Amino acid sequence: MSPKQAVTAYVTITLAEIRKTFRLWAQTILPAAITTTLYFLIFGHLMGERIGTMAGLPYLDFIVPGLIMMTMLNSAFNASVSLFYMYKWTRVLEELLVSPMSSLNILTSFMSVGMLRAFIVGCIVFTVATFFVHMSVLHVFYMVFIALLASAIFSLVGILNAIYAKTFDQISIIPTFIITPLTYLGGVFYSLNILPDFWQKVALFNPIIYIISTFRYAFYGKADTNIFISTLIMIVIFLGLFSLCYCLIRLRKGISD
Repeated sequence: MSPKQAVTAYVTITLAEIRKTFRLWAQTILPAAITTTLYFLIFGHLMGERIGTMAGLPYLDFIVPGLIMMTMLNSAFNASVSLFYMYKWTRVLEELLVSPMSSLNILTSFMSVGMLRAFIVGCIVFTVATFFVHMSVLHVFYMVFIALLASAIFSLVGILNAIYAKTFDQISIIPTFIITPLTYLGGVFYSLNILPDFWQKVALFNPIIYIISTFRYAFYGKADTNIFISTLIMIVIFLGLFSLCYCLIRLRKGISD
């Protein structure tokens, strides 16, 4: 397949799924906006007024980056896992694998769908947040970079989950028992500095800590972890997951089981 044909195949798959996202906006976009609004009302206004400040910031301001990122991570995972598994279940994926499309082209297409849906949802949640707080972003390009990198990571996690899933029920195992607990323990609603020393060290084994911390740094210039180390960890995780997913797709693991 020529580079031009590869780009055409990539754009076709990606745009088709993004159009579906907008066509089914009541299922793909609206729930995120409603859920985040409730978070702002409950945690921001009702509880935030009693908590006061966190890490030198008004509590509502503090949780905004975490809520935006939490929504994006869930959107990226849900988009890629549902799409990849549906393609696998309907045998469409097998047709792609025997087509001239390369495994790399297939992987980047599915990953991009998750990234783009997460970015769209993130922009909407960001807009919703402006009704509750005065939004200010110190490092815009770094914010976009972290948003895309984190979305790519969770898109790959979704693809990995879909590769090994045998039934529709199994695609909900990782978000229920892994992603959700790690997200709530990932510094969205609190600063690591308020934890005892032992639990601060334990929390560093949670990869979402680095995502939330770097994203919050892009907004306010404050982070619970070293942003350079955190960014490096995220890049290493991305490269590891990308390589693993690529190898599994190329070897047809879990595709026709």
